[in-house]
Amino acid sequence: MIRSMTGFGEAEEATSVGVVRVEIKTVNHRFFNANLRTPHGFDRLESDIQSWLRPFLSRGHVTYALSIDRDAAEAKDTLPELDLERAKRYGELLETLRRELAIEAPVDLAHISRFGEIFRAPERGNAAAEVDVEVIRDLTQTAATGVVALREAEGARLQRDLEEHLRAIEEALVRVEALAPERLVAERDRLRAAVAELTEGHAVDEDRLAKEIAYLAEKWDINEELVRFRSHVELFNEALNAEASEPVGKRLGFLIQEMNREANTIGSKANDAQIAQTAVALKEEVERLREQVENVE
Repeated sequence: MIRSMTGFGEAEEATSVGVVRVEIKTVNHRFFNANLRTPHGFDRLESDIQSWLRPFLSRGHVTYALSIDRDAAEAKDTLPELDLERAKRYGELLETLRRELAIEAPVDLAHISRFGEIFRAPERGNAAAEVDVEVIRDLTQTAATGVVALREAEGARLQRDLEEHLRAIEEALVRVEALAPERLVAERDRLRAAVAELTEGHAVDEDRLAKEIAYLAEKWDINEELVRFRSHVELFNEALNAEASEPVGKRLGFLIQEMNREANTIGSKANDAQIAQTAVALKEEVERLREQVENVE
C-alpha cells in the first residue's frame, strides 16, 4: 500500500506553562526537507524534533510549528499588576509640583493614572526551561501519526488512479502485440506487388522476397520492448501492493522512466499508423503515471 506525501496532523496538551501545540503539514518533495518554526528558546530542540519525525516521514517537504498559548492556561495570571511604589512616587512628585506652582486644585487619581508605568504585565518564566521535553516529543509523535494516517488515506486514492492507468497501458500493449505481425504481412504483399509490377508479370523470386521480409521483421521487431514493458508494469503493480512500510516512490519513478523508454522505442519501430498512435497513447498514460507518482512517498 502506497502513501501520499500530502498530509496534516496536530496535537496539543495543557501544561502549567500554557497549551503546548504541535502542527505538521507535508507536501511532495524528492527528499526529507523539514522547515521548523519554534518559539524563542526552543532552537536547541530542532535536531531532536527532526529525529522524532524521521521514523514517520521519510520524504516530503515538512512544515513543523510548535507554539505555546500561555494565556489559555494562565488567564488569571495575565491581568496587569499595580506598581504601588511607583504610583506613590508619582503622587508625591505631582504634589510637589502643585505646591511649587501654587496650583489650588488637589492631585487626584485621574492625574496619577495617566502614567501607564504604574501598571505592569505579570512576570513570566522562561517557557523553554519550564516545558518538559517529553511533552513536546509525545505531541510531535502524535501529530506525525496523524500525518501518516492522512497520507495513507490519500495514498489509497492515488493507488486506485494509478491502477486504472496501468490497466489502460496493458490494453494498449495487447493492441500493439496484435497489430505487429499484420504490418509484416501487409509489407510482404506490398513488396510482392511492387516486384511483379517491375518485372512485368514475371514470377517473383520468393527466396529473395523472404530475405527482405526477414530483414524487415528483425528491423521492426518490438517483441523485446513488449516483454520489458510488461515486466515494468508487473513490477509497478507489485510495488503498489507490497505490504512493506518502506517508501516506494523512487522505485516507481525509475520504472516510469523505463516504461517511457520502451514506449519511445515502440513508436520509432512502428512503421504502422495504428501502432504509432497506440505508442503515443502509451506515452500519455505513462506521463499520467509520472504526474501521480510525484506525490508518492
